[in-house]
Amino acid sequence: MKLKGLFVLAALVALPAVSHSKTITNAEMSATTCFSCHGPEGKYVGGTIPPLAGYPASVMATQLIAYKNGTRAGTMMPRHVKGYTDQELTDIANYFGTLKP
Repeated sequence: MKLKGLFVLAALVALPAVSHSKTITNAEMSATTCFSCHGPEGKYVGGTIPPLAGYPASVMATQLIAYKNGTRAGTMMPRHVKGYTDQELTDIANYFGTLKP
């Protein structure tokens, strides 16, 4: 039994260290649902759908919450935001606000 324990210990020591260069936040994960229409990292470059990267976070948060509450009209956006809390929408807006356009 001791030999088996030593083998397991040796195998664990020999494993390469796993390094995660970045932790993905809940806001970043949620924002990926926006990419299909607004482009990767919110950098859409055409059509009538606005880019989101660099958009002022306070303005975006207000608009997203207004879509959710039904005080702002839209085609797809009111449907998309229904599943998020106001705080989650604010966090998503803050994430896009940090991105370079």
